[in-house]
Amino acid sequence: MITPTAAPVLIDPYHRRIDYLRVSVTDRCDLRCTYCLPKGFKGFEEPANWLTHQEMSRLVGLFVQLGVRKVRLTGGEPLLRRGIATLAGQIAGLPGLQDLSLSSNGTQLAQHATALRAAGVRRLNISLDTLDESCFARITGRDCLVDVLQGLSVAKAAGFAPIKLNMVVQAGVNEAEVERMVDFSIEHGFILRLIEAMPIGDTGRQTGVVDLTALGLRLAERFGLIPEVKGQGAGPARYWTTADGEMSLGVITPMSQHFCAACNRVRLGVDGTLYLCLGQEDKVALGQQLRAGASDVELSAAIVAAIAAKPERHEFTTQPTKIVRFMSQTGG
Repeated sequence: MITPTAAPVLIDPYHRRIDYLRVSVTDRCDLRCTYCLPKGFKGFEEPANWLTHQEMSRLVGLFVQLGVRKVRLTGGEPLLRRGIATLAGQIAGLPGLQDLSLSSNGTQLAQHATALRAAGVRRLNISLDTLDESCFARITGRDCLVDVLQGLSVAKAAGFAPIKLNMVVQAGVNEAEVERMVDFSIEHGFILRLIEAMPIGDTGRQTGVVDLTALGLRLAERFGLIPEVKGQGAGPARYWTTADGEMSLGVITPMSQHFCAACNRVRLGVDGTLYLCLGQEDKVALGQQLRAGASDVELSAAIVAAIAAKPERHEFTTQPTKIVRFMSQTGG
């Protein structure tokens, strides 16, 4: 009897299966959120160093061949990358890929939602920290909340489900907006995820952190939400849901209650740099190897070797000044 060959898997030194890849298609963004990029920042990667669509699809394809089943397109702001729907279609068609999603700030979403849906993107995460126009402008540096809300409407009409709203809760800035965001999410059937700010770059370290473990429990009691066992997708959030299941509230707590033991992901920068942990400096220059003529076999071997060196956990609480790069450079 012939025994079927086992499907490939990427297992790190701590017995975690790495099946989720986040891909930054650009490190540029049209907003300057206070916890992500400083005003006037110009230290972006040179476009000549960006992976082309073909190069990006090739590398992502190798990850999928090695057992990655979920891919998320990120940035910066991915909708600023020319031909994003074409790239999404190339990745969506990779044999073995089970889930393609995209994170966005939503400013350009109304223009791209229908094409992204047709290309094979099935889920969206939209950054939205407030529904107050003045607070939105204070956080992002632009007065364009109406564009984000229009984008959400178009995306919902295009058939995206679920749509997750990512809200970075900042002490003294938008903390008082949380209940309004819960009401908004219940009204529209969105999943709201509250996120603790991480000390990535100077901007991240200057953001006031709110303990969301405690806040999540208070909100669940306030809105009559029920703990959800199955979760929502590939991420680290803990969830509560309405009785009818139409809306969920999640909290992501890298600071107050880290989730490193269950980490299943790595990140690919726009230049092909593989980041093994958001809170460590471990990285591998896959893009440089690719452009130096490495074969698929050699690149696959480099990926396997990288996963074998993945760190156990971040050190945000013990070494908060360690990561000097900004979030947009890592890929969200």
